[in-house]
Amino acid sequence: MSCGSSKAVKTTRWRPTPAGVAGELYVGGAGVARGYLNRPGLSAQRFLADPFADEPGARMYRPGDLVRRLPDGTLAYLGRNDDQVKVRGFRIELGEIEAQLSAHPAVQDARVVVGDHGDGDRRLVAHIVPAADRAPAVRALLRMESAEGELARRCANRPTA
Repeated sequence: MSCGSSKAVKTTRWRPTPAGVAGELYVGGAGVARGYLNRPGLSAQRFLADPFADEPGARMYRPGDLVRRLPDGTLAYLGRNDDQVKVRGFRIELGEIEAQLSAHPAVQDARVVVGDHGDGDRRLVAHIVPAADRAPAVRALLRMESAEGELARRCANRPTA
């Protein structure tokens, strides 16, 4: 990154991680924006005061990625630190879909995962424990309330435990 420096930081103590240890990625430096346009809540979550900077008001960007610093100083991407995924060009919070499913009276529990179906097309799969055998009603509800990219194409019924 030419406009800033990147740091892998332990989320518990705000200390740079040693080589080989996983940590959350924070990006700081002159090229970091002050926040998202017209999104103060999200800006407050993702653009934090930079405790490593000498300049007053400097910010760090928290993209939500987990990385590991390699011995040569480069960073290896390990995955997300949250439930956000990208499917067919849409950034999706799996927890939001799970909450939407679980709010339906016919659903006892729900989990949503990303499945790779061998054709390179990543798809959402909802695993549902129905309160009654009403998965079609849940799917119809999601079709009406979800953005196209967030619609789970397949609902997998799970028996109650």
